[in-house]
Amino acid sequence: MEIIRKNTTPRMSRIVEHNNTIYLCGQVAKDSTKDIKEQTATTLEKVEELLAEAGSDKEHILSTTIYIRDMKDFAAMNEVWDAWVANGHQPARACVEARMARADLLVEMSVIAVKK
Repeated sequence: MEIIRKNTTPRMSRIVEHNNTIYLCGQVAKDSTKDIKEQTATTLEKVEELLAEAGSDKEHILSTTIYIRDMKDFAAMNEVWDAWVANGHQPARACVEARMARADLLVEMSVIAVKK
């Protein structure tokens, strides 16, 4: 089967498709100066944009891994996540506290989905 890589840089591809499965690289906030709620919201916007580009949407997400800089922000992040995720389409999910690539990043998400 063919592997399709989109938005590729020397380090990674933002989207990889294989067997109707879509893998997104870790997504972070559009503006990392904002608080956890805004960073979560804009990260999810980026996820939706990439899924649309790959021919999918949030209702077709299989799994999401969420990396959060500090678990003190867990409830606030979940408030945004819970409002965003489509009822009846909740993916498998893990959330772990992690050191981020940059100190101003509060959340990062890695997503696996299927095509519509």
